[in-house]
Amino acid sequence: MAQAREVDDSPYSVVASSASLSVRWVQGFPKQNVHFVNDSTICYPSGNFIIFINIATKKKTVLQCMNGIVGVVATNVPYEVVAFSDRKLKPLIYIYNFPGLTKRIKLKGNVLLDYTLLAFSYCGNYLASYSSLPEFELALWNWELGVILCKKSQPGMDVSQMTFNPMNWRQLCLSSPSSVTVWTIERSNQEHYFKARPAKLPTEDGSFFDEKDLIFPNSLPKDLMYGPVLPLSAVAGLVGEEAETFRPKDDLYPLLHPTMHCWTPTSDLYVGCEEGHLLLISGETLKVTVLNKAEDIPSVDGRLLISPITMVYQKGGVLASGIDGFVYSFIIKDSTYRIEDFLEVEQPVECLMFSPSYKMLLIQTDKGSVYIYTFGEEPTLDKVLEACDGQFQAIDLITPGNEYCITLTYSGEACVWCLEDGAFVSRINLNTPTTVLACSPSSLSVAVGTVAGSVHFFDIQDAKSPQEVHKAFLSESSVQLLVYDQRGLYLLAGTPEGYIFVINAKPSSSFEVLGFVEVHKGILQISTVSVLETDIVEVMVLSSLPETGRSSLEIFTLPIILPQVSSKCVNERGRMKSEFIHKFLYEIEHSLSSAVLSYQSNRIYGFCSEVPYICSYLLPKNEHHGVCILQPYHKVQSKQYGPGVLSLSPHGLWLITKAKCGTVCIRDIHTLETFVRCRSHSHQGHGIQSVSISMDGQNILVNGKDDGTLVCLRWRKFGGSLASDILEYSQQHLTSLSTTMEEENAHLRRRQSKFSESEHEHTNTKLSIDSSQEELVQANNMKEIPWIQQKSQEAIKKEVKLFSNKRREIKRQIKALAKTVMSMMEENETVDNIAKLEQREFGLDLEELERLQNESEEEVTKMRKDVEMHNLAKSYLSEIIKEECWNSMAVKGRSLKGFHIHYVVENFPMKERTDEELEEVNRVLQQKKIETECLKLRKEIIEVQSAMTLVKKHHEEEEEEEEEDVAVRYTNLPNYLFGSLSPDFGIPTSLLSSQLELHSREEKINQIILLKDIIYKVKTVFNNEFDAAYKQKEFEIARVKERNVRIQEIILDLELEEPVWQPDFEDCEKPEKTLVVEDYEITVQKHLKPWQKAKTELITTQKTDQWLQSQASETRHRALMDMMGGVLEVKKEDILRMVIPQPAFMAKPDAVWTEEERKQFRDYEKKVKELNEERDKYRKSLEAELKKLQNSIQESTQNFDEHLKKLFERRVRAEMVVNQEELKINNLVFSLLLDEEINSRETFLNNYLVRKQEERRQTSEAVRKSKENLDMYKEHYDNLLAEDKILDRSFKKEFSEIPSHQVDVLYRLFKRRPRIHRQKPHADITSIVPFGERPGSGKLSADAFAQLMKAMDDLDNVNNMPEGLNPLVWNHFCATRRVKVENEQKVKQKAAGLMEVVAFHRRRGDEDEKVQQEIERVSQELILLQDQKVKFQLNLTIQILLKQGQVEVENFQLLLDYSDAILINRNIIEDLNSVIRAQGQKKVASMMETKDIHKGIFQIEWEHKKMEMEMEDLNQKAWDIQMLFFSRERQKFLNEPNYETVIAIQIGIMEQTIAVLDKTHKKNVENCKKLLKKLEKISNQKDVANYTLSCNLREELVAVSERKDICNAMGSILTCEKIAKERYENMMQQQKLRNTSKEQAKQISILEAEVERLKMKTFPALVPL
Repeated sequence: MAQAREVDDSPYSVVASSASLSVRWVQGFPKQNVHFVNDSTICYPSGNFIIFINIATKKKTVLQCMNGIVGVVATNVPYEVVAFSDRKLKPLIYIYNFPGLTKRIKLKGNVLLDYTLLAFSYCGNYLASYSSLPEFELALWNWELGVILCKKSQPGMDVSQMTFNPMNWRQLCLSSPSSVTVWTIERSNQEHYFKARPAKLPTEDGSFFDEKDLIFPNSLPKDLMYGPVLPLSAVAGLVGEEAETFRPKDDLYPLLHPTMHCWTPTSDLYVGCEEGHLLLISGETLKVTVLNKAEDIPSVDGRLLISPITMVYQKGGVLASGIDGFVYSFIIKDSTYRIEDFLEVEQPVECLMFSPSYKMLLIQTDKGSVYIYTFGEEPTLDKVLEACDGQFQAIDLITPGNEYCITLTYSGEACVWCLEDGAFVSRINLNTPTTVLACSPSSLSVAVGTVAGSVHFFDIQDAKSPQEVHKAFLSESSVQLLVYDQRGLYLLAGTPEGYIFVINAKPSSSFEVLGFVEVHKGILQISTVSVLETDIVEVMVLSSLPETGRSSLEIFTLPIILPQVSSKCVNERGRMKSEFIHKFLYEIEHSLSSAVLSYQSNRIYGFCSEVPYICSYLLPKNEHHGVCILQPYHKVQSKQYGPGVLSLSPHGLWLITKAKCGTVCIRDIHTLETFVRCRSHSHQGHGIQSVSISMDGQNILVNGKDDGTLVCLRWRKFGGSLASDILEYSQQHLTSLSTTMEEENAHLRRRQSKFSESEHEHTNTKLSIDSSQEELVQANNMKEIPWIQQKSQEAIKKEVKLFSNKRREIKRQIKALAKTVMSMMEENETVDNIAKLEQREFGLDLEELERLQNESEEEVTKMRKDVEMHNLAKSYLSEIIKEECWNSMAVKGRSLKGFHIHYVVENFPMKERTDEELEEVNRVLQQKKIETECLKLRKEIIEVQSAMTLVKKHHEEEEEEEEEDVAVRYTNLPNYLFGSLSPDFGIPTSLLSSQLELHSREEKINQIILLKDIIYKVKTVFNNEFDAAYKQKEFEIARVKERNVRIQEIILDLELEEPVWQPDFEDCEKPEKTLVVEDYEITVQKHLKPWQKAKTELITTQKTDQWLQSQASETRHRALMDMMGGVLEVKKEDILRMVIPQPAFMAKPDAVWTEEERKQFRDYEKKVKELNEERDKYRKSLEAELKKLQNSIQESTQNFDEHLKKLFERRVRAEMVVNQEELKINNLVFSLLLDEEINSRETFLNNYLVRKQEERRQTSEAVRKSKENLDMYKEHYDNLLAEDKILDRSFKKEFSEIPSHQVDVLYRLFKRRPRIHRQKPHADITSIVPFGERPGSGKLSADAFAQLMKAMDDLDNVNNMPEGLNPLVWNHFCATRRVKVENEQKVKQKAAGLMEVVAFHRRRGDEDEKVQQEIERVSQELILLQDQKVKFQLNLTIQILLKQGQVEVENFQLLLDYSDAILINRNIIEDLNSVIRAQGQKKVASMMETKDIHKGIFQIEWEHKKMEMEMEDLNQKAWDIQMLFFSRERQKFLNEPNYETVIAIQIGIMEQTIAVLDKTHKKNVENCKKLLKKLEKISNQKDVANYTLSCNLREELVAVSERKDICNAMGSILTCEKIAKERYENMMQQQKLRNTSKEQAKQISILEAEVERLKMKTFPALVPL
């Protein structure tokens, strides 16, 4: 019910349907090339509009595209039309007239996405268009009829420039960064065709390379040994269309990259390249010439033109420009050019274009500025359009919004524009990136927010010279939003960090920053309500909550007295107190892209970002705490897609919505219904960025987001309550603010003067500072502190001052503590290491210590993780290598070395064959066995049929013999027939096919599989032998080790120092050793983890305990060692170590010995002697045993070495077999590859032949159609020509009722045609315009015909009617003559069209003939290829082993080159020689017979040639006869049997006719003479009358003078005028009579000449009656 009441109460329910918005003016700058519409007007697209500018008056005219943003634009100067495309799905092309701007036609094609280029022909009604992805279609339109004449698609080709040839509309040039293509338009009657001819560009250095024929190469080498050499496309296996253009990577050369082109009057092309080269391309032959740069003097400033961007043609050369801002003149002569400076422009030039009259040169810069250079005695450079530095970032209307507006770009350029016509007024540049702009309602000032976080204030009282008056540096974050309240009290600046700074907007307060309010981050919009009746300003801030998908609304109030009580409302850091601003928090359950607060402060309007709805929300009347959730109260669908933005009109009754669709909607605030809608931008330019409305609502300013267009809208049918409410509010509001504005503007002027003085003083101060202090001043200036940081520093200073005593006490205690710690650290240095503390343990800041420790641990953890990942990667790589090269090998690769020789034998590393390989081998073996059985069965069948009487037993014996024969069929043959030594290894080769029988592909593949199986078996056999030898070496090494134990014992017993030879396996013999890392190989200390360290320590402790326990239990062992030397029984081996102890008395002298002692001494000597004898015997036995062992080791190892030698030979032989089999495999693989290449080549040629045949079918069809068109057109032409002749011949019949002399006069007039005087161009124009007079077009032909008809109207005048002729007859004559003239024009047009059709038919015939030649060439190539294929399949490459062979050569000369020799069996040669001897006699006899036959053949050939020559002569004569001109007289001569009689009759008739004509002629001459005499008499009479009149005239003059005097005296002016008028009429009549007499005299002379002509004409023209 509430909604219904609001609808009823709406004041705009009646006015809504009548009000509307229209475009007042558009301001934008060109992003595409600017075009001339005529000699004084240019145009360019900007957003949804095309802007036309008059060069002289700078007046702008706007044309709007109703379907969105304007695409590409083209103009046609002769017709004064503009064509442009839109950028919607399935775009259209619109053509408008200029200056009426009325739509002429709409062109609709099949393009899906966008047109990229449009171009009009210079003559004719043709328009070319080019589309982008996905069609890449070139189309030719007849834009007057709106039809596509022809089109062609070239996928993947992005074209950058498209132009018609100014001298020939049938040529069209398309250039891209990689190619230049000239398209020829062929026309046959009403049909048009495209034909492309690409230009061959040189390489990057300007040189040309010889491009070979890729389809039929002629320079391929001939290889007689390995088969035919085929093109690279066949080697690559290409059989489709890509084979025609295939080139290997090494054969590709980088070409020049064209950037622009222009036509010349000779239909040639100048092409500029990215590499700096200038090319000349012939329009007829497309021959490319690289123009050389002449040596010139370098410029003073060192400029170097490398790559020009734009180029136009002028007489004698071209004008070009690039990024350096200079226009250069290229003076071209022959094949060289010279560069001269032509003009300097402030900015880089993007486009150059001459006006149609070539009196002006348009220069367009990269930023969009347009200059006009006018040629003449004093050339001038005028700036037509000055572009801003970038797109418009923000806009606003200068209060009150009905005179000026201001725009802002990202670079900091602020421009002031006039609202009346959009004219530029002034600009000021901040030279810093900016974000937002806002105009103050209470003063003529503007606030600009920057990316650096500052707000600049400008004084715009004088719109022509705005000045900066203040700068407020708020924070280091960029200023995102700037909003003034409605009364201009406060300026609110929002930042991304969630700070809203409140600034006093009045200049009288020096734009003081009052404080800031902190809200949620991500501020989307700030809305204010400042009503005149209240003393507060309500502020609502919309923020996004992306984590919850909701929107936050924060509402707070700012009292008017805030500047007076700001110190009480703001804390020390500048934040406003919540209790003072009464901030309330609200949330909405869905996300909003925009929200505004109504002027009644009881309702919020929001634009939903996810759904296209506009909702209103009621605010609760009671105050609340915390967050309040708002629910939608009223919801309306917006019908605008994309996120939208809401704003209120100044009086608060209109809700203005803008969205990504580019439409501005004005809604009633109560019902939310749209009553005005206007589309000023489009979604292709991402819609509208900002909208600003004036205070009285009359002006609405709309800025596009990405299209760079500023649109000013105005009302149509704006009245009633719709206008009265806002006008009343505007007047009331301006009245209330008038006093404030005057005061604040006065303060603003004073502030401007102060600001300028301070700037001047600051500048002088800078100049007065010497160089030593300059850097210090710059550093101080750079350290500008934001306001929020200043507040923080001031608060900190206050806190420091407040707590200064406590700070001093804390500092004193810290110093005392530091001294204590230092003394502790000094004491720590003196203690032992075990008691010394680490330095970090003295840190008192435990948190800092913990932080540093955590950082170090994190760094160590990160480093350890990196190392572990690095090790893991290496481990993974090693595992892959190990798996591939070791684990996957069924037989590991290893070597075997000799003991005493340096022989090394390696085995064959082998992988296990896969199931697929085994299955393939079994399949081939089974197939071979089946073939063998089939062969055996065939033989059985033949033998059974031939010998049915044989017994079964005998038959079985024969079968067994056949089986044995089949089994050993190949094994009994020599090895040289196999081409390898594989039978030596016992490998069965019975299933192998003969090398002379491998013709098919399947046989070769099966042979390869069997050969691989043989190789595998050979390797297996050798590996088995290698394994046996390896085991033998292991046994020998084990036996040597066993013997070395005894040898070592003997050496120890004999106390020899001989080394013991101990053989062992090396790493190459046991490669698995390399996969195991021993401890001694690790040179670095191993890193152990804590648990590994604990485990190691535990194991060490356990081992120590076990050793101690074992030591405690070895008492018995120590006793045995002490008492008996550690043994219980003396062995024989210990005899060498036995020592008989000396008696104790031997220490005394001999003299004191007793007898007992002497007896003991003799026993001692005896024992010693016996021990020595035993020791010698044992030593000799040990030495003999040692020698025997050594000899045994030597013998066994030498035997192994001998076996290793044989194994080495076996290895060499096995490798020979493997290589031989692999060589056969390689030959077979090569033959298979060559066979595939030949098949690919054959397939390609067949496909190419099919394509050419299809092309031939199309060309034949085209020839047939063109022939039909030619015949039809020729028939129409003949009919038209016959009608013309009929009109000529039937003329006298038409006028047979009138006298003959009048008929003759009329016939002469009938043949008479008016002369059309063509207006010659002025000499100065022809000297300026390089293209001169361009060829005529349809329009020029129509104009010429219209001019002819107009001249015919003069001839049809009654004054030209002969005397005595009936006017009806004259009218009939004029109509007949007009029909004749029209028919003659049709005949001329048909004749021109017939020439085109004939030329078109001739070209189609040439194309058909060319295709036929291609087909013949492909057929010949196919025949040659098939011959080569047959030869290749028959001429097999076989492999034969030869020890000593026999080679037959001519002349018994020893040759070393056997490349052309044939190797066959000797028996075959001997048998062949016997056959040759037997056939010798027969050959001699046959040669005698063929000798006579050859004579007859030669004679017959001579006669045949003679007959062919006679046939050619006869054909030539027949052709001459056919081409002979056969007149009707000759036909009558041939067809008439009595031709002489007929000729005689005709001669008689002609003589009679001549006599009659002569008689008639004489009669006419006499009549003319009589008429002449009569005219002479009349002339004499006229002369007498003229003399009389002249005498009378003298008398009358005297009378006139007398009467004049009388009239002057009497004042009768009217009487004199009447008399003068009568006299004047008499004089004019006399003058007319004189002219008539002169014309009659001329006619008489013409008649005399006609009489003479008729005399000469009638004699030979004897026409039969």
